[in-house]
Amino acid sequence: MINSRKLIIILSSLLFVLLFSSNSLSDDTRKEEVLLTKTIEILQAAHFSPKAIDDTFSEQVFHLYMQTLDYNKIYFTQEQYSILETYIHKIDDELREQSLDFFILSLELLQNQIEFVSSLYTEILSQPLDYDTEESIVIDPEQRTFVKNNAELTDFWRKFLKYQVVDEIVVSENNQKKEFETNDTLTLKTFDEIEKEARERIRKRYETRFKRLEKITKDDRFSSYANCITSAYDPHTNYFPPKEKEDFDIRISGKLEGIGATLSEKDGYIRVVSIVPGSPSWKQGDLQPNDLIQKVTQKNGEAVDVGDMRLDEAVQLIRGPKGTEVTLTVKKVDGTIMDITIVRDIVQLEEQYARSAIFNSPAQGDIGYIYLPQFYVDMNDRKGRNCADDMRLEIEKLKNENISGIIVDLRDNGGGSLPGVVDIAGLFIEKGPIVQVMVGTDKQVLYDKDSRIQYNGPLVILVNSFSASASEILAAAMQDYSRAVIVGTQSTYGKGTVQRFVDIDRFVESTYNNYKPFGSLKLTIQKFYRINGGSTQLKGVVPDIVLPDIYQHIEIGEKDLDYPMAWTEIDKEKYQTWNQKLDIRKLARLSAQRVEKDSGFALIQDASTWLSDKRQDSAINLSLNEYRAKKHIDNELAEKYAQANKHKTQLQIKAPYMPATIEDVGLDSIKTQRIVEWHQKLTEDVTLYEKYKIMCDLIQQQKR
Repeated sequence: MINSRKLIIILSSLLFVLLFSSNSLSDDTRKEEVLLTKTIEILQAAHFSPKAIDDTFSEQVFHLYMQTLDYNKIYFTQEQYSILETYIHKIDDELREQSLDFFILSLELLQNQIEFVSSLYTEILSQPLDYDTEESIVIDPEQRTFVKNNAELTDFWRKFLKYQVVDEIVVSENNQKKEFETNDTLTLKTFDEIEKEARERIRKRYETRFKRLEKITKDDRFSSYANCITSAYDPHTNYFPPKEKEDFDIRISGKLEGIGATLSEKDGYIRVVSIVPGSPSWKQGDLQPNDLIQKVTQKNGEAVDVGDMRLDEAVQLIRGPKGTEVTLTVKKVDGTIMDITIVRDIVQLEEQYARSAIFNSPAQGDIGYIYLPQFYVDMNDRKGRNCADDMRLEIEKLKNENISGIIVDLRDNGGGSLPGVVDIAGLFIEKGPIVQVMVGTDKQVLYDKDSRIQYNGPLVILVNSFSASASEILAAAMQDYSRAVIVGTQSTYGKGTVQRFVDIDRFVESTYNNYKPFGSLKLTIQKFYRINGGSTQLKGVVPDIVLPDIYQHIEIGEKDLDYPMAWTEIDKEKYQTWNQKLDIRKLARLSAQRVEKDSGFALIQDASTWLSDKRQDSAINLSLNEYRAKKHIDNELAEKYAQANKHKTQLQIKAPYMPATIEDVGLDSIKTQRIVEWHQKLTEDVTLYEKYKIMCDLIQQQKR
């Protein structure tokens, strides 16, 4: 396991570093300065690769922060940018001097510009626009610079809003045409009516947008600033305010304590989007999608009006410990008002857990399929659900069905628990090293020490460009052992680092207890390596068999992030490869022959080229007639390529099988329906079907 004791000793030493005191500072500014000081101290002491806090570091923080403030370059002008740029090599000095001048100035300038822009859109959209003039706009911020001044910014926003109105007009015209084709008694709207409605929709959109901007607090902006400082170390070192750390824990554990409703913010209301089956809301029964939540009342507490409240703040009121009550005052779709009292409980987010299916294969025998969306673990409960235990259960379930091979799907799996991936790798080999971990200059090797092999049959692992971190460890280990055939896109994501959360409060002197909580740091403390000595950092894992992918011409991965850590190599470990040799070349050749003849993959190839070309289009013509013609072509191609990877294949899936114990008959039927829908999606997955065919080839090869 990771040398956590060493980390604690290093970090604990920071407790003896005293901060200067200044009673003249406001409480919030003092808290921010203490937070930044402690953040830098912790990073310098515990980060895998500490950075010199110098002008280069300052420049990196500056560029990251400017992207955070105005990535799309729609608020600042070159005038404001030049003012802020005077600090490009001073941020390091400010960190040493505990100054926030740059941060405070940036907020003042941003607020002024937001107020200026917010005064533009209503006036610009109050009258019909000129749709005949030949002019264009470049939307992609990477292909343009800041405009010179507010006069140019005004003209940019005129074009920017015109672009959106023109698009709304064309969309409305197309929708009306489709409706008329099915109902020729429909009264068609005139162009003037369509144009006016389009301007009004855009106006409301920006009215909502600027209301949301008003709700962004100084604390929110400061969290972003702190995150830019941490991200200059590497892209995965981040600052988490307390509520964001709670959200992260929910994602990695797959469960939360609350009512089990998905919410959104719309037009100043908190709207119910969906209800999680089996959750307290589902069991209580009264809360329904599209209900608008007006008030939230804790047991024996006063009602809190959530109208115009930020979504994250409303969610904090609605979530709560298991067994506690919360009453929601909601407006139903029919306009009636209802008080709904719900007892909070543990909500399991089933879509985030491992699940399996069985593919019919008359020639080779049934094939098992396991989808693992993430390497989850409950950090707050050792007895909680985790990915390794669930994988064992799914494998046993498939073995009981006498499957001939197993496909493990790690596509879009961004990683998670390092111990979890080591345990899962151990399910497929006898014993041996799984991954090498560097902690500074010290090397640790994480082993599978259990000689039992839960599954020793044919194994295929699916990856794509979004398979990262722990996914890459599992794929790399199985590839190095020649235990599995790795199939996927040109490469995986390329994240070869390990992070750990540190509670900043633990390292802040008692003098500042009234400022707590400060939040947490997720910092890179280790770098992992394959057992063959190479790192997955930047390079990722190159599959044994590469299949066409719609994103194959798009830059995706660690190498495309700002300031990633470098690729390095260490000595390989001793390990024994799997006793059955894989003829990868033959499998790849058979697959390539099928792919070349497959119309589905031909469509994927065309879609990837179209997507790449479309991203390169810089200037958008704002003449309505020109835009209509271009939109018509784009719509035809978009419709053609929208389902490039999704059309009916010959993949056949056995009827859904359910867990042995289901307490609620209603929940059982809902789960069954969701499994049926999931199976339907699998049968329409073109690349999955080819991976199934590769598994059939592998089974046949190993039989011989």
